[in-house]
Amino acid sequence: MNPNIPIVRELHLIDFRIRELTEEIAQLPRYISEIENKLESHKVARAKDQAVLEENRKARRLMDGNISTCEQKMSQLRVQMGEAKTNTQFRAFQKEIEFSENEIRKTEDRILDKMVEAEKLENNVEEAEKALQAEKLVVAKEVGRVSTQVSKDENELATVENTREQLITGISPQVLTLYTRVSKARQGIAVASVSNERCMACNVVLRPHLTQKLRLGEEILTCESCGRILYRGNLQETPLEDPAGESNIVA
Repeated sequence: MNPNIPIVRELHLIDFRIRELTEEIAQLPRYISEIENKLESHKVARAKDQAVLEENRKARRLMDGNISTCEQKMSQLRVQMGEAKTNTQFRAFQKEIEFSENEIRKTEDRILDKMVEAEKLENNVEEAEKALQAEKLVVAKEVGRVSTQVSKDENELATVENTREQLITGISPQVLTLYTRVSKARQGIAVASVSNERCMACNVVLRPHLTQKLRLGEEILTCESCGRILYRGNLQETPLEDPAGESNIVA
């Protein structure tokens, strides 16, 4: 067998892993941003509930102030009513006092309604705060988990890249140039297995003379359709499959 063939296959698997690790590491800022956006939504919900509750409290303070004003006015009217010189003046003061008393009762009813509303709002704020704190814990845990995984990926990436540097010293410059060119042209998939006389990358049937050469294994051969470097093997062995499994970044 041409000694470059197993090296090319190994190089392809290593490059696949390098791309996978690089992409996985690059996901960290985006993933952290996504989970922090969830946290921000809880902060917004809490802020809205707190704002509504504060408006409720302001309205109650204003109504309490109106009651105080009415009581002061009633106190003055009673003094004036005691000094009235005619029945007409007396009844006028009495009518104003009754009007103020009615306003106080109406305001007190509104205050009670606001107090009932405030109880619900306070519960909302409390629940929003609990949800926020719970989400903070989830985010902190997830950030820690992802950061640990990325640290492992970075260590593995350094090891794999070092392995690659050592591996390419055993491949001929011409084959390495071919591999690099095909890899760039085919989105990193430079190698394809052959099964049942087909290129398993593009599924094109190979011509008989090409399959015969592959059996001999003396030359570096490429698919006449997709240009990938060919090797004989089972479909399960093809580097087109993910050799490392699914990404570990996103849960």
